[in-house]
Amino acid sequence: MSTAILTGQPVPGSSLEGDLRSLGFDVRFAHDTGDAEALLAAVPAGQRVAVVDARFVGHVHALRLGLTDPRFPVAALPGAVSAQPAARPALTRAVARETSAAGGVAVATENLADRVTATLDADGVTVHRTELGTLVAAVPADPQERNEARQAVAAVDDEAVRLRGAVKARDGFFTTYCVSPYSRYLARWCARRGLTPNQVTTASLLTALIAAGCAATGTRAGFVAAGLLLLFSFVLDCTDGQLARYSLQYSTLGAWLDATFDRAKEYAYYAGLALGAARGGGDDVWALALGAMVLQTCRHVVDFSFNEANADSTAADGGAGPTAALSGRLDSVGWTVWARRMIVLPIGERWAMIAVLTALTTPRITFYALLIGCAFAATYTTAGRVLRSLTRRARYTDRGARALADLTDSGPLAELLARLTRRVNLRAPAYVALLAGAVVVVASWTAPYGSWWPVLGAVVYVLLSPVAIVRPLKGALDWLVPPFYRAAEYGTVLVLAAKAEVNGALPAAFGLVAAVAYHHYDTVYRIRGDAGAPPHWLVRAADGHEGRTLLVTVLAALLTAAQFEVALVVLAVALALLVLAESIRFWVTAHLGGAPAVHDEGEPA
Repeated sequence: MSTAILTGQPVPGSSLEGDLRSLGFDVRFAHDTGDAEALLAAVPAGQRVAVVDARFVGHVHALRLGLTDPRFPVAALPGAVSAQPAARPALTRAVARETSAAGGVAVATENLADRVTATLDADGVTVHRTELGTLVAAVPADPQERNEARQAVAAVDDEAVRLRGAVKARDGFFTTYCVSPYSRYLARWCARRGLTPNQVTTASLLTALIAAGCAATGTRAGFVAAGLLLLFSFVLDCTDGQLARYSLQYSTLGAWLDATFDRAKEYAYYAGLALGAARGGGDDVWALALGAMVLQTCRHVVDFSFNEANADSTAADGGAGPTAALSGRLDSVGWTVWARRMIVLPIGERWAMIAVLTALTTPRITFYALLIGCAFAATYTTAGRVLRSLTRRARYTDRGARALADLTDSGPLAELLARLTRRVNLRAPAYVALLAGAVVVVASWTAPYGSWWPVLGAVVYVLLSPVAIVRPLKGALDWLVPPFYRAAEYGTVLVLAAKAEVNGALPAAFGLVAAVAYHHYDTVYRIRGDAGAPPHWLVRAADGHEGRTLLVTVLAALLTAAQFEVALVVLAVALALLVLAESIRFWVTAHLGGAPAVHDEGEPA
C-alpha cells in the first residue's frame, strides 16, 4: 500500500480521492503544511508516498504515470509529487522546509506539491517529469478554469492513450504492424486478470520450448505446429513488455527474464530444428544450428559493445560525423526508416521468417536462409558502425572502456600475461584481436582432428590476449575487440567439433557454446543495469575466453573423437551450472533487495 497526502480542502464533486484509491493509495488529508509534515512522518518508511494538491484535475492515467512508476525515485506532474522509500528523506526535508519557512504558523497548503517539487530541484534531487502528451494534469485556480480542465479531460480517451503508450516507441515492421495492433489488447486482458509481466514472459518461454519439442519430432505436422507456436510465443513476448508499460510493472528481475528468455527461446528452437532434421530424414544440420547461434550471438555482442563504447562519448568536433548525418537524412524519408529496420532482421522479422520456413520447408533450408539473412544484417550494421567510428572522432570515457574490458571476458592467463607485459605498448587492440582469432580458427580449420597445430594457434591467441587489458579500450574501433574474441572462441569450438566427425560432438559443442554465451549475455545485462560485471571469481572460475579456447584445442589434440565429445558435454554442464547458479542468485537477490526497476526500450533484438 502507498499513501497519498491530499493537501487543502477537498473540492465538491471531485473524483480525485477515488482515483487515487483505485491506484492503490491510502488517502490522507492535510489542511496546512504542519499537517502534511506530520502525516508524512507517520507513513511507514517502506512505503511510497505522494503529495497531491486537492484541486488537481486530470486523467487517472496521468496520475498513474506520475505517481506509481517504479523506475523513478522521485517523479512529479503539475500539482503532484511522489517519492519511493529511498527518496523519502529528501521529500521529508523539502516539506519540513516549507513548514519552517512559515515560522511555526499554520500555512495553507495551496500549491504545496509544486513548491516541494521546486525545493527538490533546488536541492539537486533528480525529479522525473512525466511526459503526458494529450493527457491532462492541472491545478485550476477558479471554477472557470476547473470547468475548462474537466472539459479537456472528457475530450481525451484516457484508456486509448494508455493502450497506445503500452506499445514500444521504436520497433520492427513486423512487430508494429502484425503483432502490436492486437497484442496490446491481450496485455490489457492480462492486466485486468491480475497477471504479471513475469508470468507472461514465462508463458512465452514455455510456448517456445513446446515449439522446439514439436520441431524435434521431425514430422511435417510437428514442423507446422512448431511454426505456429513460435509465432504465438513471439506474440506473448511482445505482450509482456506491453503489459509492463500498461500497468507500470517494471522490475530488474523482469528485464533480466525478458532478455534472457528471448535468447533461450531462439537457441532452444535451433536445437529442436536440428533434432527434427535428424529424426525426420537423417539430415545432420547441427553445424548449421551452431553456426546460426554463433552468428546471432556475435551480432548481439557487436550491438552491445558499440552501444556501451558510445553511450557517453562526445564528438571531438562537436558533431556526430558525416555517417551519422547521412543516417539522419535517411530517417527523414519515411520508407527508408522501415526498410533499414527490416534489413537488420530484428527479432520479429527473424522469428516470422523462421516460423514460416519451418512450416513450409525443411530445417536445412530454414538454417540457410537464417545464416544468409543474419550474415547480411551483420555486415550492414557492422560496416555502418565502423564508418561512423572512423569519421566521428569521438572522445571515449573511462566508463565505456571499463565496459568493453568486462565484455572481453579476459581470464587468469590474460591477466598474468598482462602483468608480465605491462611495459609493452600494444597498439590497435581491434586488429590484434582479429589477428589472434584468425590464427586459432584457421589453424583449427586447416589441420586434421588430433593435430597440435590448433594448440599452437591457441597459444598465439593466449599470448596476444593481454591486448584487451593492458591499456583502456578507448580507440575508435576498440569496441570490435569483444566480438572478435567471441567469434574466435565460438568458431574454434564449432570447427573442432565438426572435425571430430562423431554424431554427438556438434550437439555437445552446441551446449558448450550456449553455456558460454549465457555467461556473456549475463555480463551484458548486468552492465546495462548498472550492476557492474560479474564477480571476478566467476570470470576466473570460468577460465576466460583465452583459457577456454586453449583448453578445447588441447582436449581435441589429446583425446579421441568419442572422448572429445564426452569432454565437451562435461565442460558444458559444469560451466552451465556455475554461471546459472551465480546469475540466478544475483538477479533474484537484486529483485528482493529493491534494486531500481528497469525496462529495456532499446533496439529490437
